[in-house]
Amino acid sequence: MTVESTLETVFRMESARIIATVARIVRDVGIAEEIAQDALVAALEQWRRDGVPDRPGAWLTATAKHRAVDLVRRRETYARKLAEVGRSLPGESYDPEPSGPGDIDDDVLRLVFTACHPVLSAGARAALTLRLVGGLRTDEIARALLVPEATVAARITRAKRTLAKAGVAFEVPYGEDRAARLGSVLEVVYLVFNEGYAATAGDDLLRPGLCEDALRLARGLAALMPGESEVHGLAALLELQASRAPARTGPDGRPVLLAEQDRRRWNRLLVRRGYAALARAGDGRAYGPYALQAAIAACHARAASYEETDWTTIAGLYGRLGELAPSPVVELNRAVAVSMAEGPAAALPLVDALAAEPALARYHLLPSVRGDLLARLGRAAEARAEFARAAELTRNERERTLLRGRERELGDGNA
Repeated sequence: MTVESTLETVFRMESARIIATVARIVRDVGIAEEIAQDALVAALEQWRRDGVPDRPGAWLTATAKHRAVDLVRRRETYARKLAEVGRSLPGESYDPEPSGPGDIDDDVLRLVFTACHPVLSAGARAALTLRLVGGLRTDEIARALLVPEATVAARITRAKRTLAKAGVAFEVPYGEDRAARLGSVLEVVYLVFNEGYAATAGDDLLRPGLCEDALRLARGLAALMPGESEVHGLAALLELQASRAPARTGPDGRPVLLAEQDRRRWNRLLVRRGYAALARAGDGRAYGPYALQAAIAACHARAASYEETDWTTIAGLYGRLGELAPSPVVELNRAVAVSMAEGPAAALPLVDALAAEPALARYHLLPSVRGDLLARLGRAAEARAEFARAAELTRNERERTLLRGRERELGDGNA
């Protein structure tokens, strides 16, 4: 592996912790990201010359932290000379602050709450957090949010400026302030997990580091806010989804569809944790959107085999989810469940009705689902065209290979 590829991998794994550590020192997420990038450039120069260090993540964090401390010291010196009360931090310790009863000693969680401040629009909160915490590129964020890349880039730039201008504190807030940000925090933790569970682009289907970060954040939120039903619902959803990860790819890295997965490889510890978190989410009749999705995942986990899955219940849960949180993606998932419960003919009109949805115009799973329904109805030529379109739309090589394989099978008459 080259220095460049090693550095890229390490930075994607460690960027959230690096930015969070620096943000605690400089109290500005925009500057923190710039310092993290400076550390990246420094690593590229030094590692090419001296080789990759034994602990590359620690090297990057230490380098960024030293630069942050130097920046603060320069500010302090300048402020003292001018006798100004600016952004200086006289006498401040750079060690983590001691936790109080309502605190949590986690810089990454502080970073999430900071990026989800109400001074930002909902779209800006999501985009900025996915950049800072998930380490996602602009195109990956655009896919996650179903918006154009240019929109994402503009949102991130404006968001960093707005936070700096407002002087937003780098903290996990209390009381009403915490509650006001909770919805956005849950959303971005979920989106970070999704990018790890099904990568937008690249050669690998999974990005386990992102899944682990999202799980850790969800567990931290559950400990911080034990009375919030949807916090437990999100934790349950991520535990149950993560339990399938070992079976989602074959030995060669190729995707393994749910129907073909060896359920003995599902992580039963995570399944049990998911059940427990879902129980803490409260009465099923009052579930919120995340708890409903967790209940759907629990239906899959309880089925001993794909054939024994309770698709009727799953379709009903998706119907309830669509009422609480209307979304074309939810409707597409409901159509899949309906196809399994009632047959492909019942689901095809639901999918066709989504064709005009602007948010799904370049969403590869729409033609993929439609191709599957058409194949099951014996309409091979139309199905091939849908799988070909889906393969063109996806930017993940593993998914593209799978979709082209489906297309070839239909061409060979092996639907």
